[in-house]
Amino acid sequence: MTDTQNPLTLYNSLTRAKEPFVPQDPKRVTMYNCGPTVYSYAHIGNARAAVVADVLFRVLRHIYGEDHVVYARNITDVDDRIIQSAKETGKPISEITEKYARIYNEDLAALNCLPPTVQPHATKHIEDMVVMISELMEKGHAYASDGHVFFDVSTYDAYGKLSGNTLDALRGGDRVGEGEVARKKNAADFVLWKPELDGVGWDAPFGRGRPGWHIECSAMAKATLGDVIDIHCGGVDLKFPHHENEIAQSCCANEEQVFANYWVHNEFLNMARPDGQSEKMSKSLGNVTLVHDLLKEWDGEVIRLALLKAHYRSELNWSEDLLKESKENLASAYRYKARAMELQKLTTDVLFGFDIALYNDLGVLEAIRDIIFSSGEVFQVTNKIAHGEDISWGEARIVEQYLNSYNLLGLLQKDPEDWFKGGASGDEAAEFDAIALRRQEARAAKDWAAADVARDEATAKGIVLEDGPDGTTWRKA
Repeated sequence: MTDTQNPLTLYNSLTRAKEPFVPQDPKRVTMYNCGPTVYSYAHIGNARAAVVADVLFRVLRHIYGEDHVVYARNITDVDDRIIQSAKETGKPISEITEKYARIYNEDLAALNCLPPTVQPHATKHIEDMVVMISELMEKGHAYASDGHVFFDVSTYDAYGKLSGNTLDALRGGDRVGEGEVARKKNAADFVLWKPELDGVGWDAPFGRGRPGWHIECSAMAKATLGDVIDIHCGGVDLKFPHHENEIAQSCCANEEQVFANYWVHNEFLNMARPDGQSEKMSKSLGNVTLVHDLLKEWDGEVIRLALLKAHYRSELNWSEDLLKESKENLASAYRYKARAMELQKLTTDVLFGFDIALYNDLGVLEAIRDIIFSSGEVFQVTNKIAHGEDISWGEARIVEQYLNSYNLLGLLQKDPEDWFKGGASGDEAAEFDAIALRRQEARAAKDWAAADVARDEATAKGIVLEDGPDGTTWRKA
């Protein structure tokens, strides 16, 4: 059900304005997000797009109900880079794509991203792509040339509306990456079908070959969501040419005025430099940061919160300091959760104190500030619980609201004790428990020197000992 008091608004890249979100059918809200090309590990910039889409997915599920939101995030498992990787490594394409698709999903799960409702694979929708290309050719929007099929951009008057790249501006030369000028009618035409490469190809009426990148998403979106979808997400780097081309071929093939009613684009993630400046993440600069590597050192929720530390339409400067700050933020929040869990009265559908901010174009930063502002009240309530004092219904709702607000952001999803132990193995946990017990016993005996020795031993092993009325506990530093 919708919330009429706090309607969701989204900045629509297509209209360049913030608009109230009105789905075509409130009982089937559709959302598409461009997924990875699975030939290598995903970097942190890829993760930002996924986390932004996940927050939106969670918000939509909260407003319309979990069963009424259909979210598709594809897997591109046919691509020239995949073919090249198979050629270089001597491994079957399926082995490469299955490996990196699995790792991608595991990495996103570690960042608390919910699985999409459907995850179409490009190789499972080749027939849908062939049908769409055939329709475009029949309707005069595409043509064959030297084993290729190209989309004729001159047949679609609205081309460039999303990105601002008009046909007049594009006629000056070929776009980077196409390299097919001699085969095209117009320099801006883009490829829909390419000849077979190194034995990788499928039969089609226009020749054996493989699909172009853009047609894949159009065909998969249509097959899983329909001709016109409510929301299309993705990084701003995909706005042109990928999303622009999706619109052109989808609208022309489906004979619709629009492909997606709302376009939600997140900005770039930049890498902070030691001098305080920032730079784009690129292989040439050697600063590409992989999610898979970060997860070896940082909890997934820490990475997720760091990715939410800037509004999705603003650039985000990535640094280790940002991760450290996010870890401290979560440590405080988990302390409150540990106390609040004693309520045993939590529900999954409550009134959110921060919904106005979050419903306003995913104002995550403002929403987080609202949660932090409520932390003082939460502390007072949980402190009363800790001392065995009775609390009112209203006080219980404060804690309830606090926890469920974090849940909507995909944070505080773990048991506090597990989070503080940071994935320590059974043997490590036993060792750390023994150190904590030695300090507890030393403090009880007022042997301060022995207590300090235990503390220093803990520090050397990367854990922090915390003394409380119920004894000494430990957590990962």
